[in-house]
This record gives sequence, structure tokens and C-alpha cells, in this order.
Amino acid sequence: MQILYGVHPVEEALKAGKRRFDHVLIARERRDDRLEAIVNLCRDLKIRVRTEPRETLTDIARTQAHQGVVAIVRQQEFLTIEDILAPTGDPRLVLALDGIEDPQNLGALLRTADGAGVDSVVMTERRAAPLSAVAAKAAAGAQEHLRIARVVNLVRALEDLKRQNIWVIGLDERGTTDYDRFDFTGDCVLVLGREGEGLHDLVRRTCDHLLRIPMAGGVSSLNVSAAGAVVLYEAFRQRRAKQRASAGSDKSAGASSKPKRLKGLGS
Repeated sequence: MQILYGVHPVEEALKAGKRRFDHVLIARERRDDRLEAIVNLCRDLKIRVRTEPRETLTDIARTQAHQGVVAIVRQQEFLTIEDILAPTGDPRLVLALDGIEDPQNLGALLRTADGAGVDSVVMTERRAAPLSAVAAKAAAGAQEHLRIARVVNLVRALEDLKRQNIWVIGLDERGTTDYDRFDFTGDCVLVLGREGEGLHDLVRRTCDHLLRIPMAGGVSSLNVSAAGAVVLYEAFRQRRAKQRASAGSDKSAGASSKPKRLKGLGS
């Protein structure tokens, strides 16, 4: 079993309906609408709810940041790379994480991925932060709505994606192309590397393109979660603009294809 704590992680896990809950603990000292909504959700889903002293929740969560709610749930189930490869019908945007070690960064990236319309996330099993309660809290529950696969060999997974005609795009300060000059409207996977060290050499060589974020100040690069947010929302912007343009052209075509009314006697 796994612990989830915090209002958003617990609430989103309840709404997503993918997890099996054992029970939910509510701090006796806290009473407000947000916690009451969680209690009502639990009742609707027939999940046990217990009230306990706040100190008990702190001991279980091992942090005071639980916001008065702790859930005991089954571990999140992950997909395989074969699941990610299954066609969706729309251009795919995949996020691949090459050994992100800080759970706060992992959670922030998952939250951004959900907001930016990422189709799937590929994470490495070894030498990377697990999808822990800390990461779930930083993600504000976004991980419950994402398709996440864990792989042993990221290079092999990226090669599998390339065989499906998906461009593999690495973000690296040594890249030669600015991120906003790349066309993200097709099938592509964005690869982000480790904090401080970036992409592993084999992963970097597997990428079809290496992009960079130009920096105007004295610091050479952004934190990985900030850099990921910048590029993912650029991809989201491009894709949304293309969808709007396509919808506009369809409306124009539909309007022009309608027969014109002919004016005659009695018009």
C-alpha cells in the first residue's frame, strides 16, 4: 500500500477512480468545505473515513504538510512501453524523463504535463525518483490523470518510439536549435535529463534533435521542471494554434460550399 496526503492528491485520486482505497484519515482539528467534499466523495464511493488527531496524521505521513487528510491506497499501476506505442489517432506528445531524481521536480513536471496536454509519460525505473507521496503532493494529483509507463532501458524505449515515426527531441543546453523554432505539431517525444547533469550520453545520441532554451542572464540553464514547463507549453501553444486554424478553415470551407440563394421576383 501507499500513502497519499494533501487535499489535491487525495481528491484527484478519488475522482480519477483508478486506485483502490483502504481508508482515509481526516484531522479532527480541521473542518472546512474542502475536507467535507473529500468526506462526501468517500461516502459516495463507500470508502472508510476515520477522524484522528492531527499528530497521528503527521506521524503516518511523516510530514506536517498533509493539510489534514491522509489516504492509504494501493500503489499506482504503470503502463508498459507497448501501451504507449498504441496509436491514439491524434498527434502524440510524449514526455520522457531521463533519471529525474528530485521528487519535487518530478511532481512539478507531471503537473505541467497534465496541463499542457501530454499524451503519455515515460519514466526510468532505476536511479530516478519514485512516484512517492512527496511527488504526488507536488503534482497536486495530476499523476492520477496521466498515462505513465516505467521502463528499465530508456534508450530502447526511445528507439521503439522512433520506429513508430515519433520524433525524439532532447532538451539540452548544448543544443543548436532554439526550442521555439521547432515544429511540435506532429508526433514527438520530449526528453528531459537529470538535475545538473542533463541527458545521459546514450540518450542524447538517440535524440533526433537537440533543442535549447536561450538564456539572457548569467545563468546557463533553468531548473529542469521550469525548463520542461517552458517547452511543453510552447508545444501546447503550437498544437492549439493548429487546431484553431484547422477548425477555422473547416468553417470557411463549409460556408463556401453552401449554395447561394438566388434573388428573383418576390425576393
